[in-house]
Amino acid sequence: MVRVNQHPTDATLIAALSAGDSSTRLRAALAAGTDARATLLEVLVERCADEPDFFVRDMLTWALTRLPVAETVPRLVAELDAAQAQARSQALHTLSKIGDPQPYPEILRFLRDPDDETARTAWRAAQALSPESEKPALATQLATQLGRGEHDLQRSLSRALVALGDAAEPALRDAAASGEEGVRLHAEATRRLADDPDLGFAAALDEATKASILGS
Repeated sequence: MVRVNQHPTDATLIAALSAGDSSTRLRAALAAGTDARATLLEVLVERCADEPDFFVRDMLTWALTRLPVAETVPRLVAELDAAQAQARSQALHTLSKIGDPQPYPEILRFLRDPDDETARTAWRAAQALSPESEKPALATQLATQLGRGEHDLQRSLSRALVALGDAAEPALRDAAASGEEGVRLHAEATRRLADDPDLGFAAALDEATKASILGS
């Protein structure tokens, strides 16, 4: 096991970040973020693409948020063109956590990504970084994905739309009149969630489905 001491060298941390034991990798990512070492930017981004453990990936993201924005954001934007879906998804997630709105136009091209996790992460990132003036247009783009995927994916999209507030209502209203049942029910469920955030997606979808049956 690679041990991460109180003041590890870059070489020690780099070795620990790829250790076989996930707890070692977690401690290494924590140490990299605690010291905010810009010299580790490249290896932290590369590890995000390959890291199998969710908690370690989250710590890698935290470590990246501690580094200088002027260096980190351009490197993460470049990572959006990576071949690996996890690399793209984690870069999008990290950009949303950094909070710099400059990459917003780059994020928009992933809203319809065929990889569900990449698209899901792009929805959240776009919602988090969208300027106020762009929210209605973003809602219109997000609404094109209504009805996509299984329950968990649909719930993620609904949350992103609800978080846009009133800006999402015109797009949801139009989608609720769709001739496609899956799109229509997802839009109605999202509108119910917007009215009552405590309702929960499953309950909102159930209410929308019942209302559709009664209406028909």
